Amino acid sequence: MNRMSTVPFAVLSVIALAVTGGQCLDNGLGLKPQMGWNSWNHFHCGINEQLIKDTADRMVSTGLLAAGYVYLNLDDCWAKTRDNTTHVVAPDPVAFPSGMKALGDYVHSKGLKFGVYSDSGSKTCAGRPGSLGYEDIDAKTYAEWGVDYLKFDNCNSGGSKPEVRYPVMRDALNKTGRPIFFSMCEWGVDNPATWAPKVGNSWRTTGDISDNWKSMISRADQNEPLYPYAGPGGWNDPDMLEVGNGHMTTAEDTTHFSLWALMKAPLLVGCDVSKMSPETVSILTNKEVIEVSQDELGKQGHRVSNSSTLQEVWAIPMSDESMAVVLLNRNGNETQTVTVDFHADLGWPAGTKATPRDLWKQKDLEAVTDKYTSAALEPHSVEMLRFHAQH
Repeated sequence: MNRMSTVPFAVLSVIALAVTGGQCLDNGLGLKPQMGWNSWNHFHCGINEQLIKDTADRMVSTGLLAAGYVYLNLDDCWAKTRDNTTHVVAPDPVAFPSGMKALGDYVHSKGLKFGVYSDSGSKTCAGRPGSLGYEDIDAKTYAEWGVDYLKFDNCNSGGSKPEVRYPVMRDALNKTGRPIFFSMCEWGVDNPATWAPKVGNSWRTTGDISDNWKSMISRADQNEPLYPYAGPGGWNDPDMLEVGNGHMTTAEDTTHFSLWALMKAPLLVGCDVSKMSPETVSILTNKEVIEVSQDELGKQGHRVSNSSTLQEVWAIPMSDESMAVVLLNRNGNETQTVTVDFHADLGWPAGTKATPRDLWKQKDLEAVTDKYTSAALEPHSVEMLRFHAQH
């Protein structure tokens, strides 16, 4: 195994604090990675008022809301025009006949929070009205509608830099007096992890994800080295979840969710929640995996070792001094075991004895000393564990 770093996690935490300390957007939001649902990955532009209401209902009845998925977010294609006199943006009157305020009220009535989408350019990626030059008007409009979350895209910018455009909407949102989570979707342009913590509550670090293994794992790879920049108030975002959309295996969906939880990535469901299989519901609502994502320590996990045969160890320290670990068989053809070395990978002293808990099976395993080796892992599958050292 190639040990990516033998620096103890306590030291890495100090390094991360030096990078991020005091730099996060102070709007009181994003203290933990956001959880919710977004319309784009499954429905794209095929959204309407009834779909959103039905989704709100299903988020309650399927247990997603109870599991922590609180934001219901519309993506592109809800907007239609901008008034020539007031410049206020208006929704598509056919798809959203009751208007956005009424829709937001319905979403709120279910105990959910309401999110919308716009773009930092002149038009959205789908050619709908963008917010460039209208940031104050749009922010005020969103606040009047009761919006709780804004996803802000990066199309049709005219070549201007996101470092210039995004702070304008940040300031406009803050002036409304309404807490609105600011999700920056600028695709990793100009290394946002180095400047976006002072601008948004999360920032995209990658291009759009697709529902296949290659796309998903490449987004994880791009996001992983940015772990020092994430923390309470601002999170690296490798894009939304594809779990349940049908083109990855159950094992791959499980790996996807495990890595996103460990990396403190936003957990934004992207499937049709009215057609989730029992396996999908089980993945998305696993309480113990979600606890890793939402742990108050707020450290982003990362890869600590790998091998030429595609065996990887990812790890993260937790607030109770345990370590959450993902053992990944990245090999697409062979079943393999993966071993975590407590000293080399986790920075624990030699001779440490620890009790592992399998988070997917929700089962305690026998205590081990110095290292732990997984069961045989099928291609593209994981074990996700939480290790409690015995002192």
